[in-house]
Amino acid sequence: MISFMTKFMVLLSVVLALIPNVLWLLGWLVGRCFHSHLPYAPFGWTAAGLVLLAWVVVAYGIFIGRWQQKTVALDYIHTQVPEAFEGYRIVHISDLHLGTFDDNPDQLQHIVDSINALHPDLICFTGDLVSLSVDESKPYTQMLQGLKARDGVVSTLGNHDFFIYSFRDQPSLRMKEVDSLVCYERETLGWHLLRNEHLVLHRGHDSLTVVGVDNIHGSGQGFSTVDRGDLKKAMQGTGGFRILLSHDPSHWEAEVLQKTDIALTLSGHTHAAQFRLFGWTPASWMFRQSAGRYDIDGQTLYVTAGIGCTMPLRINCPSEITLITLHKK
Repeated sequence: MISFMTKFMVLLSVVLALIPNVLWLLGWLVGRCFHSHLPYAPFGWTAAGLVLLAWVVVAYGIFIGRWQQKTVALDYIHTQVPEAFEGYRIVHISDLHLGTFDDNPDQLQHIVDSINALHPDLICFTGDLVSLSVDESKPYTQMLQGLKARDGVVSTLGNHDFFIYSFRDQPSLRMKEVDSLVCYERETLGWHLLRNEHLVLHRGHDSLTVVGVDNIHGSGQGFSTVDRGDLKKAMQGTGGFRILLSHDPSHWEAEVLQKTDIALTLSGHTHAAQFRLFGWTPASWMFRQSAGRYDIDGQTLYVTAGIGCTMPLRINCPSEITLITLHKK
């Protein structure tokens, strides 16, 4: 990954250096026609400054920004919230991409401790535990087993969890790897991994249903990944207040919004492009719901910026732990 970043930065440096030089060359050619001289120095210094700035910003993202984290707290108020679940605390996390922490394992432990300090009733993980292989998870098993919530950890599978980026041309090995990951989450970690299934949580006579689907990609947004989800199957036999865990936020518009009465959907996947500038993220170029909370006609989607990285840097976009507190309206 670092090798890729080096190549990317060399290419970016060339592009940034070329822009002022091309502008100078055009100005110089025009100046020749009118017998005027365009000095090169301002353009040369601009090129050098742009390249230096790019390297400084990326270095910050790799060595500092990548390890920053924040907790986002929000109150979710809805008429469907059962009375017994008033004040119910849900921690939503996504996109661990555990290989991220090979450079800094203590940071993952800090994240686990931060989650536990919130005393959640439920932890919801919306996919992409790893990036390329189940082996990424093995050094962190004990840390992940340390996640504590009254009703445990509920999880779903994201696009990376189907290993389409590492075993694309080896379908039998790919499915074997998927099976290993499923076994790891369910048996080794003790998580409630929902694969087009649901889990009903009870408080006295009241209940809350968590619905979980395998990765579903909604057409027209983002980039093509893998479609293994079955929302109808996962919802079968459910009713009342439901929370949907679906990795890709484009699924919300495709199958959930105004097509079901699911009140709250939790997603990840976008990472908010691991970059924010005055609240704006490049992920908004690809996803209509790219980061944060979206409310339409009584239905809500929350898209977290995730915790891990697919590229080893975060720029003004810390790893995110989301605390959602339920309230009855």
